[in-house]
Amino acid sequence: MTMRGMFADFAVATAFFTRIPVATPAGHVEPLADASWAFPLVGAGIGGVAALAFLLAQLLRLGDWAAAVLAVLAGIVLTGALHEDGLADTADGLIGGDDRDQRLAIMRDSRQGTFGVVAIVLSVLLRVAALSEIGEPIYAGLALIAAHAASRAALPCAMLVLAPARAGGLGAAAGRPSVPLVVAALAIGLLVSLAALGPGRGLVAIGLAGAAMFALGVLARRCIGGYTGDVLGAFQQIGEIVMLLTAAAK
Repeated sequence: MTMRGMFADFAVATAFFTRIPVATPAGHVEPLADASWAFPLVGAGIGGVAALAFLLAQLLRLGDWAAAVLAVLAGIVLTGALHEDGLADTADGLIGGDDRDQRLAIMRDSRQGTFGVVAIVLSVLLRVAALSEIGEPIYAGLALIAAHAASRAALPCAMLVLAPARAGGLGAAAGRPSVPLVVAALAIGLLVSLAALGPGRGLVAIGLAGAAMFALGVLARRCIGGYTGDVLGAFQQIGEIVMLLTAAAK
């Protein structure tokens, strides 16, 4: 892979995961899966922005709780609530639907149901609670970088192992990453997590997040036959939550 190709992959991943207006190099057209190795790098950048918001709030002496709220808000604004929306639709569909077709129809509906609203509220509250419990801005910042990187590093693996639940959805359009790209994404996410959280806590956080996402994968496969773009968003949210909670554990 050339430097130009690596830059193009990073631009593709950045344009998808964030609201940053990034233009890919002229003539560079590829499915999202081909840029999947860069997912954890973009995630680390998103975590870095959230970490900066936490640090600035602490420097202004706003308190741990306010700093945590602003850090989570920074991530939501930067990503356009992409993953929160996926989590909500997944909760509505998997919990509220009676069969595969109904679940997919609910997930396609842009309106939020009760389960979706509850899922978003719990997601925000758990992340804010974890960050406020950490308190110390450097460690909270490192935890944010690790959580955002690792939770996105797992997405290519889900795209490889699971099948798209619908032929015309985002999951199918994104393509299927190759094994080397999946391994590269996982390796980057692991290295970032170990460097940020330390070997012991980093491995525990990765293990618990992986187990939680595996459970969701089993549920999604059983309920709708695979994954959708919304399910990938739910994967990211669950991974981020578990990583932050593990980082906050005493």
